[in-house]
Amino acid sequence: MREILYGRNPVYECLRARRRDVFKVLLAQGAEEKGTLAAIVALAREQSVPVLRVERQQLDRTGAHDHHQGVAAEVSAYPYVSLDELLSLASARGELPWLVLFDCLQDPQNLGTLLRTAEVVGVHGVVIPGRRSAEVTPAVVSASSGASEHMRVAQVTNLVRAMEQIQARDVWIAGLEDVPGAQVVWEADLIGALAVVVGSEGQGMRRLVRETCDFMIRLPVRGQVGSLNAAVAGSVALYEVARQRGLSEPGAGPAGL
Repeated sequence: MREILYGRNPVYECLRARRRDVFKVLLAQGAEEKGTLAAIVALAREQSVPVLRVERQQLDRTGAHDHHQGVAAEVSAYPYVSLDELLSLASARGELPWLVLFDCLQDPQNLGTLLRTAEVVGVHGVVIPGRRSAEVTPAVVSASSGASEHMRVAQVTNLVRAMEQIQARDVWIAGLEDVPGAQVVWEADLIGALAVVVGSEGQGMRRLVRETCDFMIRLPVRGQVGSLNAAVAGSVALYEVARQRGLSEPGAGPAGL
């Protein structure tokens, strides 16, 4: 299966990550090869990927409409990985596991935003259910500004079963939802081996998913609006986890995040 990635950062990060087969890069006629476009062309040539000049209207017809920024790439399908690979990555880095699970998150923009945050703060991997959930489509890659190309994502048949497998590896699971008994996120202990569950837009977590969590965390609110959207709430929570784990630039501290 092949698909079209569009936009300068998504195409650039795809080439840089080297996790997909890239069959060709399409550049709009007249687009100047400078900045990110120049970097895309250089990486494509380095990897022996054909670079073709096409009419801008041809890029418009790829489904990107006016979001392609003058570049697209024909690539293989997104490379999902196994749950074991996510946990092995943490071990290979000599770090305590840190995963994020999305329970039926359906909006591509929200998924892309959360994948971008997860990649930036150093999450080892993301788990999504195979049904009733947004997948990593070109729209999600665009929303993540290409960060999804570096993030390991496992797509599972049964999210609760995956949670149980994670717990069996001595990883605690925190559900992000404002329910009775939930701890304020910066008062909770989030330093150890951890997975954070973010629920769907509007509905939150399904009952069995919530009941399988080891504990619940929430974001406090003071305004008239009772909650944040899933992408914003999840991003705030992930940064709090990163703060507790000692988020630092690479090489600048012991956490290595």
